[in-house]
Amino acid sequence: MKKALILLLFTFLSIQAQDNKIVATKISFVPTQSKNFVGRDFYGYNYFVDNEVLSKIKKKEHWEFKNVSLGTLTNIDLNNPLKLVLFYQDFNAVILLDNQLSETQRILFLQSEIPINVRATGIAGLNQLWIYNTLDQQIGLYNYLNNTYKTISTPFPDTIQYYQTDFNHFYWIDDKNMAFMCNLFGKITNLYKIPDYEWIEFINEKEFIYSKDHLIYLQDNNQNKKYEIEIVEKTLEKCYYKDQILSIFTKEGITNYKIITP
Repeated sequence: MKKALILLLFTFLSIQAQDNKIVATKISFVPTQSKNFVGRDFYGYNYFVDNEVLSKIKKKEHWEFKNVSLGTLTNIDLNNPLKLVLFYQDFNAVILLDNQLSETQRILFLQSEIPINVRATGIAGLNQLWIYNTLDQQIGLYNYLNNTYKTISTPFPDTIQYYQTDFNHFYWIDDKNMAFMCNLFGKITNLYKIPDYEWIEFINEKEFIYSKDHLIYLQDNNQNKKYEIEIVEKTLEKCYYKDQILSIFTKEGITNYKIITP
């Protein structure tokens, strides 16, 4: 009887361990000699930054953009492949690019009528950019068609160690690893405590994917479960996740996996 109970417990634990893993399905591999992978867009183009040159590549298609006058390229938002947002924090500036990496607009916030010092930015809905303005420590929305700005949130300290945007939300993690979310109406939601991570991506307000010690996990706060995502790679240079595609960048190239969340 005792042996039967031990066997039953072992079987249960084995099934539970399997249930807490997600098998990633490899869909493509792209060899590359570039050193700095940025991400992948909805159309399958890969983006790289080398020596401040932004490259967009897919098979034989290749576009480049470079601007040396604004210094280091701080952040690149790929949410809308038809309107990329390039942020140059040193010069408090944003450049918008079209799908062929041609500059369509340059926004120099130092010349704005309303004082704005940008710490974080990204594309938002309704022809707007998310802005975290360090001068008043508030989130605002900048309309890039009519060059107007409005503050939408209450103030909070500039303790942002990571941020991410989509068309409807501004996510960030503070220096205590607490995650927050702001919507287009300025409502700030305290989400949850984030574990230690090396790379992270919010899927939505309840789910996020992250890496730690060369392993990748999916955290589902709806079910209060953590899943390990099984991939072949043992070393990770960079990761990127969008629309159920997990891209793993190594010295050999980019491997794209299809992820089916539970």
